[in-house]
Amino acid sequence: MKSLKILISLSLLVVFFYGCQDEDQEFGEIIAPTNVQISAEIIGQDVDNPFGDGSGLVNFIGTSDNALTYRYNFGDGSDNTSAPSGEASHVFALTGINTYTVTILASGIGGITTSVSLNIDVFSSFEDEEAKILLSGGAGFSKTWYWAADKPQNIGLGPDEVMDDGSHTFNAYFQSLAWHPDKLCMYDAEMVFTQAADGALTYEQTVGDAYIPGTFAGNVGVAGDTCHGSDVVPSLGGIKNAQLVPSSSIATIDGGYRGTTISFTDGGFMSWYCGSSNFEIITITEDRLHVRVTEPGFAWYCVFQTDNPND
Repeated sequence: MKSLKILISLSLLVVFFYGCQDEDQEFGEIIAPTNVQISAEIIGQDVDNPFGDGSGLVNFIGTSDNALTYRYNFGDGSDNTSAPSGEASHVFALTGINTYTVTILASGIGGITTSVSLNIDVFSSFEDEEAKILLSGGAGFSKTWYWAADKPQNIGLGPDEVMDDGSHTFNAYFQSLAWHPDKLCMYDAEMVFTQAADGALTYEQTVGDAYIPGTFAGNVGVAGDTCHGSDVVPSLGGIKNAQLVPSSSIATIDGGYRGTTISFTDGGFMSWYCGSSNFEIITITEDRLHVRVTEPGFAWYCVFQTDNPND
């Protein structure tokens, strides 16, 4: 009996030892990135245009030793951008010559991060004053937008790539009905653009939840093709800055779009949540807004109006 007790004790000791050893292996090694560097190419920069050609476009390259991935903070209020290879492009939309502090965050083994910053001066001449007025009603005013729920094709889905026949800017995969049955939960959304006296444009969704399509729901681990609140999408609430920046997608280049994108800070979006804060304007009038927003592989087409369809 004594021998049996000793044997059991030794077995437990071996199990405990290997259990601890497995935990150590799971924890792994922690290695911080070193020699982190960042370089910037301001598009159109030359002797006559030291701050660029006015497009505000800058290409960045980040390098380091022992980094697995990178993120950028561009210092203009926009969201941090993931850049696995260290390469990223960004449009700085504030008009005039402005100084930005751009920070690259290099993540190493174990998740430890090393960062460096770079100050750059960039010139942007892009303005779409008409779009700003149409969105908000003008300086000192606010305008509320609603889903065009009572119109067919208030939401559509197409490819975010060129098809074999060369097309890429239409609702190839899906076109909604008016009051589409599986989208009723989103049709009470109210979205407000406000323009301050100094011209600054802000945005807030004041009523309604976020609609998450099935194509994207797996990325946040929730049911798709339905609405979710701020417990799932924290950036749903609060006032966001809304910048109008030049569009650079193939849809604008080839599709004859307006050439202006609404870029929201702090993860903002217009009711339709697919991980993007950039809503490309296709057309805009006093009472109708047609935009395009993308997720990897897909382009969504959203139509909003100033008449409340619920009245």
